[in-house]
Amino acid sequence: MGVATEEISTPERLQGKRNAVIVCWLLGLGTLLSWNSMLTIGDYYYNVFPNYHPSRVLTLVYQPFAVGTMAILAYNESRLDTRKRNIAGFVLFFISTLGCLLLDVGTSGRGGVGPYVGLCLLAGAFGVADAHVQGGMCGDLAFMPPQFIQSFFVGLAASGVITSGLRLVTKAAFDKSNDGLRKGALLFLSITVGVEFLCIFLYAFYFPKLPVVKYFRVKAASEGSKTVTSDLAAGGINQIEDSAKVEDRFTLKQLIYQNWDYFLGLYLIYVLTLSIFPGFLYENTGTHRLGEWYAVVLIAMYNVLDLIGRYTPLIKFIKLESRKGLLIAILARFLFVPAFYFTAKYGDEGWMIMLTSLLGFTNGHLTVCVMTVAPKGYKGPEQNAMGNLLVLFLLAGIFSGVCLDWLWIIGNGKF
Repeated sequence: MGVATEEISTPERLQGKRNAVIVCWLLGLGTLLSWNSMLTIGDYYYNVFPNYHPSRVLTLVYQPFAVGTMAILAYNESRLDTRKRNIAGFVLFFISTLGCLLLDVGTSGRGGVGPYVGLCLLAGAFGVADAHVQGGMCGDLAFMPPQFIQSFFVGLAASGVITSGLRLVTKAAFDKSNDGLRKGALLFLSITVGVEFLCIFLYAFYFPKLPVVKYFRVKAASEGSKTVTSDLAAGGINQIEDSAKVEDRFTLKQLIYQNWDYFLGLYLIYVLTLSIFPGFLYENTGTHRLGEWYAVVLIAMYNVLDLIGRYTPLIKFIKLESRKGLLIAILARFLFVPAFYFTAKYGDEGWMIMLTSLLGFTNGHLTVCVMTVAPKGYKGPEQNAMGNLLVLFLLAGIFSGVCLDWLWIIGNGKF
């Protein structure tokens, strides 16, 4: 019993593709907007909690929750309902962001151990939500057109650009007003709460009804995917027969063995990036003519070039699809470590801005190259597993990079 993929005719199956790309962008925006808002108002948290290294500590709290939750979800991905998983993640983002807002209002922006612990707990909740949404969305989009997952990752980067841009605007607008940093931070959190609520609505009610989305979910279900059942029902389609043979499916262990270079590459991209961004940029770049604007400008340049880098794979002649070429390019990025060290010690603002821009561009470009190439050639269930595994290694790379970031301040009297 059930329906076949022909229920959605060929002319209709690509209808709504442009709308789906836009929704994927918005869902990517919502996936990291809460966390990027917390990072981008880091100058406010440094003012409230000057002795607690908020940029580094909040990131270090966030990551174990993200990686631990993602490991559990990736191991059980074939038995999880993707719709319930993603909606739960967006709801948690909404509640946690609202919690950050209420915490600051409730304490009137005062510092201390109590509010800082509360902030750390909310950062951990962001990590849990990130694992639900980012892994679930990448698994879901892995068996759809590659433009969807690229748009989702562009949305992830856009969250950084938007928060950085808003931070520059709010910093300028409230610079001379009383309690200006706090007013800007509260505005940030208020906007983010609204965006997270929009994402809940878009994913739950609009996205599953787009014909192109229904077509690829029906196709994945016909190949044996059990994760799309609720999404098919939300799109008005009953569950279909599983035509794939169980013995033809790859295990997680086999997928890791066959694609070890993709997983290692994605891990190394984020080990390098997060060992520098954002902690090094906030605490190790010294005092310069830009003053307190310096770190904000560096964060903004990273985010803008990261966003641009996620679009450039659309240009075919610069998109890296060779497995060996990707790994070589990823390993070459480790030259950034001595480059940042010597620039911070001897260089001026211009060189540091250029290096930070290159760090962001290569991060975005290589991430999209890996994410769009790796799932090719597999059926629906394996593509869903690949999406989850890729996000697991990405988050593990972020966690490792965050830990390595602390090496920059050993021996400089800032512990």
